[in-house]
Amino acid sequence: MDLIEIFKALGDENRIRILNLLIRQELCVCEIETVLDMTQSNASRHLNKLKSAGVITSEKKSQWVYYRVDYKFIEKNNLLYEFFKNKIDENTQLLKDVERLKKYKNSNFTCEQLREDKSQVLKYLQGQCEKTENEN
Repeated sequence: MDLIEIFKALGDENRIRILNLLIRQELCVCEIETVLDMTQSNASRHLNKLKSAGVITSEKKSQWVYYRVDYKFIEKNNLLYEFFKNKIDENTQLLKDVERLKKYKNSNFTCEQLREDKSQVLKYLQGQCEKTENEN
């Protein structure tokens, strides 16, 4: 883990937003792109930059790739990690992203539903419709 590469990776708002979510829990790329309302290619590009810098790691489970903060990164850069965790509550956009993540996780939508009809999930997250019991 090169310090310059870490700071380059953290020097982008979208990557900070992604890290903000991954600090809270492991997520699939489709969940990240949905919660942050990004395209798949944009989310993947930012995830690859964070992964190349050693900030996050991934694991393939079935047909999905899940990302999380790399434990080695936390161990070797604990002061930076703690600083980041303490500062995220001061940023309005990052707090909104966390609220969208909570709303998404409480909805019980699945990656399969995201693949089938991402627009329906986005509408739900934007408060334009309510998810019904029958949508599972």
